[in-house]
Amino acid sequence: MNTPQTRLSPLEVRERAACMCDHGDVCSSFAPGHALHLIQARMASATPLSWVDGVVEAADAASGRIRMRTLDGELISLWSAGGAALEAPAGTPVALHGAYDVLAVGRVLYNVAR
Repeated sequence: MNTPQTRLSPLEVRERAACMCDHGDVCSSFAPGHALHLIQARMASATPLSWVDGVVEAADAASGRIRMRTLDGELISLWSAGGAALEAPAGTPVALHGAYDVLAVGRVLYNVAR
């Protein structure tokens, strides 16, 4: 006699999933603002015309939030669980790739959410 298997719907599984950075560990998600995927970094590097230079106006390391102002004067709010706010305090020059949401702080790249 076989017992029927209980299967979870994809919706139930997604609702229960949590990134490890929520628990103080390394990011386990490639969602916006979490770990930078290799393909995301390569695509950003392959499309140099989409980079926008700017300067960090404010950074809150506790929440992962960064406010940057582009050289054109546009204010952009970003969030990153990868530690970008730790590496980019106010006054740091940065570059944002508009198409792939990658923030460059020096040579280090971060996945960011707007």
